[in-house]
Amino acid sequence: MIMYLCKRLLVITLLVILPQLAMADTWKIDQAHTTVEFKIRHLMVTWVKGVFTDVEGTVDIDEADLAKSSTKVRIGTASVDTNNQKRDDHLRSPDFFNAEKFPAMTFVSRQVQVANGQPVKIVGDLTILDVTREVELEVADFSQTVTDPWGNTRRGASASTQINRSDYGLTWNKALEAGGVVVGDEVHINLEIEMIKQ
Repeated sequence: MIMYLCKRLLVITLLVILPQLAMADTWKIDQAHTTVEFKIRHLMVTWVKGVFTDVEGTVDIDEADLAKSSTKVRIGTASVDTNNQKRDDHLRSPDFFNAEKFPAMTFVSRQVQVANGQPVKIVGDLTILDVTREVELEVADFSQTVTDPWGNTRRGASASTQINRSDYGLTWNKALEAGGVVVGDEVHINLEIEMIKQ
């Protein structure tokens, strides 16, 4: 009798839980149509921009309750590209990303804030080198779904954030004779993400 009741309870529990789990659709980040761009002050007078070209990850979107959505993203540190080979090699070195020892940085969401039926902020953990800190991504755009000519369902999102590179152990710098430093601490990050429904 006890075994029968346990089985019945298990079946009822599954009937309740499984429909909820099925609500979230998995979307894969389309690397070819995704841009992870950053800019940082150089010599205190201008901004230098760069991108990371190795970006992969998934976004689980719960259409019924967007606040239950989540994302995991991996960015290859060796893929940094500032349109200057010498500078890029320096960024890959132990002075900065130490790409050989730390081949990737990651972002894992913990909370999605929603307003007027749209995600407006994603709070999560950003790990660079061996340091993990909380960051907030401000979501500026979250598109409707479209079907491409090959039958894939796609959607896009735009987001941005700012971090202090020193918080992650990226501390290399040189002082200028007139005051200031070669590389600023504040890094502005902009994301243009395109996703394909799996």
